[in-house]
Amino acid sequence: MSEIARVLKTFIGYLKRPDLYPELGRKIIKNTVNRGNAFKGKEKTHSWAAERAITQKEAISGLFGLEMDAFRKNYQEVLANAAQKEENCPVKMGGPGALELLYYACEFTNAGNVVETGVAYGWSSLASLLSLTKREGILYSSDMPYLAQDGDQYVGYVVPEELRTGWKLFRYADKESLPKIFAENPVFDVLHYDSDKSYNGRIWAYDELYKHLRKGGVFISDDIGDNSAYQDFCEKNAIETTVVEYEGKYIGVFIK
Repeated sequence: MSEIARVLKTFIGYLKRPDLYPELGRKIIKNTVNRGNAFKGKEKTHSWAAERAITQKEAISGLFGLEMDAFRKNYQEVLANAAQKEENCPVKMGGPGALELLYYACEFTNAGNVVETGVAYGWSSLASLLSLTKREGILYSSDMPYLAQDGDQYVGYVVPEELRTGWKLFRYADKESLPKIFAENPVFDVLHYDSDKSYNGRIWAYDELYKHLRKGGVFISDDIGDNSAYQDFCEKNAIETTVVEYEGKYIGVFIK
C-alpha cells in the first residue's frame, strides 16, 4: 500500500467512526502544527539513557529482588504457541518486548489490577495476564483501532482464550480510553505505557497514569529514547528511575 493510499484509508476510517473524531483532530494538529513534537529532546535523552542503562536481568534483580530465568522455562509452551501465532498472522504489528520485566513487576506487586496502553499482537498483555491469572486479577488495555490496515481482528492475537476472562480491552485513543478505564477502576498496581510516541502524548498520559498508580506500584514505559518526555517527567516529579536497554531501545521503570 502506498503512503497516499494509507493516509486516505486512515482518513476514511476516521470518518466512519464519530467516536474517534477527537483523535482525528489531534492527529491533524500533530502532523501539521506539531510535526517536530515526536522527537523533541531526543538527543539529550538518548545520552541520558545510555549513561545509566542496565540489562533487564539487572533491573528485575535490583528493583524486585527476583530472578528472571524461570519465566521462559515455566511458560515455554505458551510462549512458543504465541510465537507461532505471530509468525502465521497475515498482518504485521509490533513484536514482543521485555516480557520478563512486565511479568515480574506484576509478581513483585502481587498485582490485582494492571493498565497498559498499546496492545498490537498482545505480547505485553500476555506477560501481564500470566501473572494476573494467579490472583484472578484484571488487565485493562487501551489500544487505538488499526484504521489503515485490516488488523483489528488480530489485536491481542497471541493471548490464549483461557487468559482472556481477566482482560478488558478499550478500542479508543488513550485520551478517550483512559478516563473510561479509570472510571471502572481508579487505582492500579502496575502501569505499562507503549502507545502514542509523541512528546505531548506521552506527557499527558504519564501524568494521568501516575495519578492512578498506588504507592509501591510499578511504572513502565517503552521506547523512552524517542524524545525527552520520560526524562522530563521524572525530573519534574523528582523520580529516581531505572533505565533498561533492550534490543537497542530504552525502557524506563520505577517503583512509586
